[in-house]
Amino acid sequence: MASSFAVKRLQRELIKLQAQTPPGITLISANDFSEWHLDIRVLDDTNPLYTNQTYRLRFTFSATYPIEPPEVVFLTRAPNGADPPVLNDYPVPMHPHVYSNGIICLDLLDKQAWSPVHNVESVCISLQSMLTGNRKNERPPNDADFVRSNMRRPRDISFLFHDEKV
Repeated sequence: MASSFAVKRLQRELIKLQAQTPPGITLISANDFSEWHLDIRVLDDTNPLYTNQTYRLRFTFSATYPIEPPEVVFLTRAPNGADPPVLNDYPVPMHPHVYSNGIICLDLLDKQAWSPVHNVESVCISLQSMLTGNRKNERPPNDADFVRSNMRRPRDISFLFHDEKV
């Protein structure tokens, strides 16, 4: 359950996102103040890795948001918004910092690098930028082992941020 501070902050962010989102970002659902779904697209049509692809993100907010970052993952299956809901498959982008289960290794989403000045929109823009700059059609080196053995939530994982080139 989000705190009153978190709810007020999320209300402001939601009003802004409902009024206008940046290019390539679409608010899909924000039915409460604990979980939102957004779609992002890479706007660089010259990058064949992401041409005509839409990626679904799930933002999960804790009671301490925005003091602590939201948990953000790429979804592989999600409701399409129909009534009754139908599950659609979504791709997880190929990137050396994105695991095949949708977990994202990005310093911005880590408790040490997060700042309350960030918000849902800035996270989406950062992810667009991260994907736009990538030309490697690969997953993190230990993807298969990590996906098979990881039992922790993304917010509980301590990644080592060492690769500034991607």
